[in-house]
Amino acid sequence: MSKIIAIANQKGGVGKTTTAVNLGTALELSGSKVLLIDLDPQANMSAYLGYENDGKATMSDLVMTTANNFTMGAQKRDMPVMDECIRYSETNKVHFIPADIGLAYADACMMQAAQRESVLKFILSDKAVQEYDYVIIDCLPSLGILLINALSSADGVIIPVQTQKFALDGLDMLNEIYSQVKNTINSRIDIVGVLATMADNTNISRTVIEKLTDRYGEKMFGTCIHKSVEAANSSEKMKSLCLNKTKLGEEYKALAVEVRERIK
Repeated sequence: MSKIIAIANQKGGVGKTTTAVNLGTALELSGSKVLLIDLDPQANMSAYLGYENDGKATMSDLVMTTANNFTMGAQKRDMPVMDECIRYSETNKVHFIPADIGLAYADACMMQAAQRESVLKFILSDKAVQEYDYVIIDCLPSLGILLINALSSADGVIIPVQTQKFALDGLDMLNEIYSQVKNTINSRIDIVGVLATMADNTNISRTVIEKLTDRYGEKMFGTCIHKSVEAANSSEKMKSLCLNKTKLGEEYKALAVEVRERIK
């Protein structure tokens, strides 16, 4: 049965997409079968993996169709075939379901649905998804219904935090949403770990890591992702850092080892 991991933080620019792609690739390289889910209308993960519109159904279609079918009185629609929704990145050696801008309308559509917090859980219960060892969800920078769906579906959440000024802003709200979901919808979810990203040799960076460690204790990953132009170059080339011998690539491989130990 798949282990589902949500990568979440309401702040943008903290390394969620970079973490999702490179953790997924690192897990694949270690022998696991991984499916990446793009749950962000900006579709940065899809672009990172080289996705181009091929006319087939995307995460947007899956969410909108499922939400419609959950809505009382709505005319039922045929679900897209999951095998056709899953693409494969030859370069990055991972399977993924892309997103597009249509996902931006999902919140409004889902608000009309019964059990709206379970739309993604229903989608990920598909037999084709359950064949993967890990399903990694790249969440949008928001605290809306899509994030609640991700947390309601997941076994664990990884929280990337940029070790820069104002990095801790909003974490209390994310923790509150996480606690509400755990207490009312999905008791099995746990914080897999808090990941320091874009770290450098500055007082601000060190102070943020100290404050995160004080707050999260053993939930802090031992691995720290450092600030480097390698990350930007990787997304531009649409190739995971883990596929070349880079400092960041080795850090993500170390993160994968920690994740596998923590989410057994």
